Amino acid sequence: MHTTYVGNIDLAQVILVLFIGFFFGLVYYLHRENKREGYPLESDRSGAITVQGFPSVPKPKTYLLADGTTVQAPRAEPRDMRPVNGIPAANFPGAPLIPNGDPMTAGVGPGAYAERRDIPDVTVHGTPKLVPLRAAPDFYVDPSDPNPIGMNVIGADGEVGGVVRDVWVDQAEYLIRYFEVETGEKGKKRNVLLPANLARVVGGAKQVRVKSILGSQFASVPTQKKPDVVTRLEEEKIFGFYGAGTLYATPQRAEPLL
Repeated sequence: MHTTYVGNIDLAQVILVLFIGFFFGLVYYLHRENKREGYPLESDRSGAITVQGFPSVPKPKTYLLADGTTVQAPRAEPRDMRPVNGIPAANFPGAPLIPNGDPMTAGVGPGAYAERRDIPDVTVHGTPKLVPLRAAPDFYVDPSDPNPIGMNVIGADGEVGGVVRDVWVDQAEYLIRYFEVETGEKGKKRNVLLPANLARVVGGAKQVRVKSILGSQFASVPTQKKPDVVTRLEEEKIFGFYGAGTLYATPQRAEPLL
């Protein structure tokens, strides 16, 4: 009498089982790796509650960056400990926040920003990626397009907020990223950056139109420490200001539509 161990095993069935096992393993791995940023979540009910779900947050992994520095994910350094600069509008979890003080600079809602490193983005050559045309002699505005330099910048209220003095380009992607706007009254003038994707150049009217903030609010846009360089943190604050304007530029914007 002979014993058969593989007589009832079908090769296709074995392959199917292996594939299903591999597929579930892949989904588990990808879902876990997806939690390297942004987890664990925080509960509105208590700071002692950790929300990470299944599977749990993976162990930290060290990544080598192009500039030779390293970063861990999940991050080993403490999370952003800035206090929330607003109060809940109602007494239930997830209620919208009412900013404290000036809503344009409170850093909540559409005006929130991340604490990125206070260093500029760089090209593969290690030079700043975002620079004004005055610092990038190889770049220019295409003659077939309207040149925004010298145009008035018009806010959401139709008032002039400043004049475009230069254009900031992305040397890695050959795109216009910012307009440099001279704003303020005589003797108190300052240059601020206006994100190009939040503005519309109207060549016929020789205007750069902006809907997110008012003309008078350009004087309050955060500026950078160095005139020809913008850091990642400074970009966050600039975009946060214009983002806040979409909801808080006027009291009416924060009110219900109905």
